[in-house]
Amino acid sequence: MCEKPLCDEDFLSFALQHYDNPQCGSLEEFYEDLDRIKYIKRLMNREDGDLGQRNRLILNHLIIMTNVFGIEEGNRILFYRMEEKFYPRLKTFLYFLNVLHLEIPEADLAAIPMEQGLLEELRKI
Repeated sequence: MCEKPLCDEDFLSFALQHYDNPQCGSLEEFYEDLDRIKYIKRLMNREDGDLGQRNRLILNHLIIMTNVFGIEEGNRILFYRMEEKFYPRLKTFLYFLNVLHLEIPEADLAAIPMEQGLLEELRKI
């Protein structure tokens, strides 16, 4: 594990270094995968619509993120780019997917509570 948290200056370099998508044919596709974080934020922020559908979309984006960046690196990227108000929700989703890496320098995950109601909803999927 890297001891130094990500910063704006090294974020793109870190993401590119750990990006592993054999089907990626261009830098544009890399940015499309990185933009999934924006979609995840929007979905987490929405309060309208079908909760089950929204949760499935978030799960799909998170699965892709951890597949193309790796579990530890994907966690670091997600927590670095995500607003702190979403940390409990993000931690819950990653825990549900069994891809939560507990030691990252971007966040003290032990101190972040999980959303039990969300966890119950995810278990129904």
